Amino acid sequence: MDRRTFMTYSAISLAGLAAQWAAVEPERLSSALGGKRVDGELVDRLEETSGRLTALPTEQRQHTVRLLDAHLVTVTELIEGGRYDETTGRRLHLLAANLATTCGWYRFDQGRHWAAGKLWGAALQSAHAAGDRDHGAGVLSDFAYQSNWLGEPKVSVDRLGHALSGTRHPTARSLLFLRRARAHAALGERADCHRDLSAAESALAAGAADPAPGWCAWMSPADLAVDSGQCLLDLGRTAEARARIAEGIALLPRARDKTRGIFLTYQARGCLEADDIEQALAVTGESLDLATRIGAPRCVTLVRELAPAFEPYRRVDGVPEFLERLRAS
Repeated sequence: MDRRTFMTYSAISLAGLAAQWAAVEPERLSSALGGKRVDGELVDRLEETSGRLTALPTEQRQHTVRLLDAHLVTVTELIEGGRYDETTGRRLHLLAANLATTCGWYRFDQGRHWAAGKLWGAALQSAHAAGDRDHGAGVLSDFAYQSNWLGEPKVSVDRLGHALSGTRHPTARSLLFLRRARAHAALGERADCHRDLSAAESALAAGAADPAPGWCAWMSPADLAVDSGQCLLDLGRTAEARARIAEGIALLPRARDKTRGIFLTYQARGCLEADDIEQALAVTGESLDLATRIGAPRCVTLVRELAPAFEPYRRVDGVPEFLERLRAS
């Protein structure tokens, strides 16, 4: 890791994590990796460190992915080489599933789809070993999102059907219905899309005694509004789509910049379909700024894919300069 990047991160929270690692973990870790017993205190520390790393905003996680990778390797080695009781084993497998999911999303954002799939496959196996069907459903949902992203919405629909059979929490079900609605919209299946959008809205509005699983705890009315708008765009309902997307972006917390960058490209598409070129330029430029700052090539690719839609408007002020910037990005 570049020293300047490391120092930028340590100013936030790495100093505390490093101090804990130096003071507590090495002795326990070396004995555990030597085939000795893995105790609960070590797993507590591993879970605490993992929680802090995975909770970082996307802009910071791009600088700490190597720490996440190393943490995953450590947990995997403990699973394979340590001795532990059934409860500790479940905790280790669930921790591995969480880390592999996060590391997989980083690869996905880098456009490294095979690497993302490999990590998500490992996450699915670990979730199964931990007996956590909810997390397994979340991993299937990630695979489905990837399939839709790569232009295979039919595969996405099938995987989300399996995922829905594995979770009962209303927030989780809302996300899965919403992602399936996106796939149905891409296929032009209007009735199925609207059915799943209605199910997603009802599930998100339903109360739950237990908190949402970690993999979908971020799901919110903002996500529902924007992805509903994207479905409407795919189905040709531009005016309604623009209103829903604008509503969702206004609700989105500032900490979710990667999501904001993606949502802004949806908004730009709606503007272009409505011939609102000035607004399309503004939101597309903002999306590109965000994607560049947080180091998310996937988001940059989304912006580049809008370039052909701008080409007919080369005589509009700002469009030639923006197209040139896209070519250079």
